[in-house]
Amino acid sequence: MAGGEHLKDEGTRRQVVLAGGTAGLISRFCIAPLDVVKIRLQLQIHSLSDPDSHRSVRGPIYKGTLSTMRAIVRQEGITGLWKGNIPAEMMYVCYGAVQFTAYRSTTQALALLHPYRLPPSAESFVSGAVAGGLATAATYPLDLLRTRFAAQGPDRIYHSLRASVADIARYEGMPGFFRGCSAAVAQIVPYMGLFFTTYEALRPAMASWDSLPFGTGDAAAGVVASVLAKTGVFPLDLVRKRLQVQGPTRTRYVHRNIPEYHGVVRSITMILRTHGVRGLYRGLTVSLLKAAPASAVTMWTYERALKIIQDWEVAGPD
Repeated sequence: MAGGEHLKDEGTRRQVVLAGGTAGLISRFCIAPLDVVKIRLQLQIHSLSDPDSHRSVRGPIYKGTLSTMRAIVRQEGITGLWKGNIPAEMMYVCYGAVQFTAYRSTTQALALLHPYRLPPSAESFVSGAVAGGLATAATYPLDLLRTRFAAQGPDRIYHSLRASVADIARYEGMPGFFRGCSAAVAQIVPYMGLFFTTYEALRPAMASWDSLPFGTGDAAAGVVASVLAKTGVFPLDLVRKRLQVQGPTRTRYVHRNIPEYHGVVRSITMILRTHGVRGLYRGLTVSLLKAAPASAVTMWTYERALKIIQDWEVAGPD
């Protein structure tokens, strides 16, 4: 193909959907406990360094990833670490399928711009941003449900996925399913753009490293890309989580004192005023611990699944 010398074989649309969905499903199950811990820490608004701030706290006080895990297991059982896993699994499967399909389609569309084609790094950024934005918007209600289930303590607010959908629709209307969506899109576009740009730049070199066994060059590239991109946009992720638990059930989650937030800019301003810059990065450590293996598993599984599907179809009957 003219002008297509740096376009890799992205697979057919069906192959990409299957591989992307598989990658999302496996990745989500592996990192579910870290996701629950991250959400709990992001919703915790009191200062850990100020003992006086603990006196008015209603609910548990979490300090650190491992201690938070132990507290959840002690108070809610081992299944507490997988709260919200059903809507999250649905979200990850749909998200992975939409994301990789949009990424492939956008990459192929940009390849047709020859002789005005963008540099490879710019193509990866645009394709990643478009894919992330579309996948986030398409699966956002599931993301909100995942957050609300993970934020529940021993006293349950929603007893099933069907009940949660019915309650939100009844008391909050359709906008209730999209609380914080603007923060999510504002976060995911630069995140996925930076992620895929870094990943595509690192993957060829790391794939050739003999010291990385079993094709883990893809996983290593995913880890580095994810850590760099996640740190840059983390404040928007924190704001998204706090906006997602607004509404009539705000004071009933495991953290009873979550304040009211209105809009992305006003929320960031409020957090800066009350907790400073550090308040915007609460839960960053566990977020990076989650993001690195999640991206590694996702990209490794995606590349392997895509290759297996392609090899199977080539070997199969016409």
